[in-house]
Amino acid sequence: MLAVVPKDPSSLHPMIPKLHHSKATLLFGGIIIWGILLVSCVMTDRTLVAPPQVAGAKFVGAAECVQCHEEITKGFESATHAKLMIKGENAKGLGCEGCHGPGSKHIESGGAAGTIVNPRKSPETCFQCHLDKRGEFNLPHSHPVLAGHMSCVDCHDVHKGNAIRGSGASLESQNETCTQCHTAQKGPFVFEHEAMREGCTACHNPHGTVNAKMLLDRDANLCLRCHLEHPVTIGNGTIIAGGEDHTTRLENGTCWSAGCHEAPHGSNANAHLRY
Repeated sequence: MLAVVPKDPSSLHPMIPKLHHSKATLLFGGIIIWGILLVSCVMTDRTLVAPPQVAGAKFVGAAECVQCHEEITKGFESATHAKLMIKGENAKGLGCEGCHGPGSKHIESGGAAGTIVNPRKSPETCFQCHLDKRGEFNLPHSHPVLAGHMSCVDCHDVHKGNAIRGSGASLESQNETCTQCHTAQKGPFVFEHEAMREGCTACHNPHGTVNAKMLLDRDANLCLRCHLEHPVTIGNGTIIAGGEDHTTRLENGTCWSAGCHEAPHGSNANAHLRY
């Protein structure tokens, strides 16, 4: 015997209310669906870029680049920027040409200069994705990338491995990126500053800040983030750093300019990081 299913669920039980699909209900439901789709798009792990252009050139695909640049491209699959690689006839511009521009003119000319985009000479190639870094390089104190004295690839590996050197358990290589230029800060020192073990970026933003020397903070707050200890007596305003009362000392200037710790990277003469 076949069961008869009522069209109106409310007829199954008197406590079930009748459903009314009003315009407000449909509108509210549509907003919820739109919100879910929007969040799913934002949460999707993808990178969308507009490749740089070369006048009169067409995209040819990364396979054409390998023929001449095998040494550069052979490790690209491990690179952070390999996420930009999208295969397919309609996506040739994403890959090598996503940063270097369309390569047909470069191939036709046998690799002539000016027929391809060189990010080493123009940071704008990097800024098309890293917009925040353009802003940081325009701050009062920054590395001279915009002036053309150095480039992003002097510090970042773009063709293989992690673009940010020294991440994870390899902090030493991160410091080496900085000390290849800042040799005086490399050491080794008899009395080292433990912050150097955390990496230069523990105190500096290498792209730029509003503070001198690209410091994250302009005053003693930079040091107190690590060296501040609990007051001797809670509520009396005492500031203890390094086991000593610094309440009045902090009024004399920053830790590295008040004649106390003028060798913040390390010292060969004094355990308190003095010259």
